[in-house]
Amino acid sequence: MPLAVALTVRPSPTLCNGLLSTLPDDDTSDARRIAGVSVVIPVKDDAGPLERCLRALAGQTVAPAEIVVVDNASADGSAEVARRFGARVVAESAPGIAAAAARGYDAARCSVIGRMDADCVPDARWVERVEQHFEAHPRDAAVTGLAHFVDGPRLLRRPGAALYLGAYLLCVGAALAHPPLFGSNCALRRSEWMRIRDTVHRSDLLLHDDIDLSVHLGPVARIRVDPGLRMGIAVRPFTEGGLALRFRRGMHSILTHWPAELPWLRFGRRLAATVQASRVEEPSGVQALSRGGAGARHPYRRRPRPR
Repeated sequence: MPLAVALTVRPSPTLCNGLLSTLPDDDTSDARRIAGVSVVIPVKDDAGPLERCLRALAGQTVAPAEIVVVDNASADGSAEVARRFGARVVAESAPGIAAAAARGYDAARCSVIGRMDADCVPDARWVERVEQHFEAHPRDAAVTGLAHFVDGPRLLRRPGAALYLGAYLLCVGAALAHPPLFGSNCALRRSEWMRIRDTVHRSDLLLHDDIDLSVHLGPVARIRVDPGLRMGIAVRPFTEGGLALRFRRGMHSILTHWPAELPWLRFGRRLAATVQASRVEEPSGVQALSRGGAGARHPYRRRPRPR
């Protein structure tokens, strides 16, 4: 750090959302891209958990540039809770988390879109970690992280979440030929969302929106798993409906895209893109040699020692 004293500034989400509120919600042009992270939270009748989630976002080391809460026809006070914390509330009348999440991505105004559920509890450095990841990996299209349960039997919270998420990443990753996004803890570039926004499934109530998003990002786009991107999640989704329903929805989310997105076809496209990229990205020393000239030298040849 060049300065001996560093000043840490944590702007409030209320102020950030106020500055962004002058932009129209229906503007999808590149001109409205703003540095920072838009956090999208779909919600339906989850006022209590949403308040806990927003409190965690208010305590971030780096504040999100905006928080977009998508009210999916809630009958409780979810929208009022969101506004009290300075979030921007957008409405989505079409049922289902896929429709609500997509509406949130459409409304997001920043260059990076973060995504979590209303019952999530992000780590205090979550936004900071997302920003750091995309700065360090400019070619990544999206990033996803790990999770632990914040309720349920205490001794089973971390191992149970690790077992569940590990199986998800392994099985779905094999079907996609690349790591999938975990919808409770992920972020993507807004430019990537604009590329695929017209192809995702918004109205299929049985579809897992994170798997669908992963499919449409495609095997060529790079999705990376960042173990340091940590999120607390509720055990409730696994007790309400059970793992059997989640497995059925997961299979439906994958099979919906077949035969065009069979695993070996996706792997082939990914391999071809990797080979093409390796041909384009030559080391600078090789490029200098190919141009020739007096200044060109072998990148691994030692220079003569001065006398």
